[in-house]
Amino acid sequence: MSSLSFSHDAVVAQLRAAGCVFAEDEARLLIDAAVDPAGLAVLVERRAAGHPLELVLGWAEFRGLRIDVEPGVFVPRRRTEFLVEQALAHAPHARVVVDLCCGSGAVGAALAAALGPVELHAADIDPAAVRCARRNLAPYGGLVHTGDLFRALPTALRGRIDILAANVPYVPSADMALLPAEARDHEPPAALDGGADGLDLMRRVASGAARWLAPGGCLLVETSERQTPAAVEAFRRGGLTPRPASCEERYAQVVVGVFG
Repeated sequence: MSSLSFSHDAVVAQLRAAGCVFAEDEARLLIDAAVDPAGLAVLVERRAAGHPLELVLGWAEFRGLRIDVEPGVFVPRRRTEFLVEQALAHAPHARVVVDLCCGSGAVGAALAAALGPVELHAADIDPAAVRCARRNLAPYGGLVHTGDLFRALPTALRGRIDILAANVPYVPSADMALLPAEARDHEPPAALDGGADGLDLMRRVASGAARWLAPGGCLLVETSERQTPAAVEAFRRGGLTPRPASCEERYAQVVVGVFG
């Protein structure tokens, strides 16, 4: 690999040998990202070793945006675009938006890009995620806070939030070992592990959301099909009117909870 040139075919062959399904598309992205043959060799070696493509490139595409990502930060999934679509459908004129458990801040950035000028806040307990989200939300004037769920938010937001997007971890602890190696080996466990049934953090968010939402405001979480009934019940207990939604094409499940 040290003598690898910018040959597209050579990169494709290396990626295919490593088992990359979309080798041709990935080769184009890696070649575009490299500044010289030596840099390309490093990028291809990292990808062939199983590092997520987005972390190798340093960015992920999300609703047409280029979202900065870095090692130790959860990579935004394309299926989560469905959560953003549901939020925009429910609150197309939202003025106060919060991205809770924000990771890279992809959801907040996508909402702000679609809505236009908004008061945008995001929060995460992980300093690496906060650092990354600040870069991604800076173009929208977003403020990113460090802390545990609602404790991280300014109290002045209580009763004012129109869209509360909370892409909390929802993988059951026992299923963590079944995740693809890219996620299991290269993303922070705290961004994936949702406890015994995967819904520990979701229940905490659902129980506290009503105090923060404006009348008619909505909470949105992503979950799995088998977890949806329990998530719906948690929303009801939290004083929200729940509505599950799904997108078969992206294998996405979202629960929307409306306050008031």
